[in-house]
Amino acid sequence: MLLWFVFGAIFGVWNVFQSPGLDFRLIAAGALLPELIDLPFGAQAYAHTLLAATVVLVATMLATVGRGRRLRRRRALGLAIGWFAALVLSAAWAHKEVFWWPAFGAERPDAPLFGAWPVVVIEELLGAAAAWWTWSRFALSDAARRRALFRNGRLAIAGKGK
Repeated sequence: MLLWFVFGAIFGVWNVFQSPGLDFRLIAAGALLPELIDLPFGAQAYAHTLLAATVVLVATMLATVGRGRRLRRRRALGLAIGWFAALVLSAAWAHKEVFWWPAFGAERPDAPLFGAWPVVVIEELLGAAAAWWTWSRFALSDAARRRALFRNGRLAIAGKGK
C-alpha cells in the first residue's frame, strides 16, 4: 500500500494546491503515518480519525506561530495535509465510528486497515500510475531535480525551472 498512499497523496495535493512551496516529503510522510500508527491495531483506529488529523494540524499551526515563520509553517503544513489525504485515500470517512471518533462512543474505533486484496491491487496500480505521472510531470529523471526533491521537498513542473 506504499505507492497508493505516497503517490496518491502527492498527485492529489499537487492537483488541488499546485504549490511548489509545499514540502512533498512531509506530504508523503503524513500520508503514511496513519497507516503506520494504526498497524499494531490491525485496523483503522485512532490515527484514522478526523480528531487525529485535526490535532496534527493544530499542533503544526501552534508550533509555527510568530513573525518570520511563514515559510516554516507552509512547509510543515505538508504533514497535516498528507494526513488528511490519507483519510481520503484510506476511505476512513466511510466508517463513521472511526472518522468521527469519539462522537459515537469512546471505545476504540475499528474498521479494516486495508480493503480486500483485489482492491489493494487496484489501488497499488493506481499508485504506480500516480508515481509515473509524478516522475514525468516533474522530470525526476534529471538527477538535479531528484536531489532538489530529496533536499528540500519541492517539486517544479518540467520546463518551469529547477
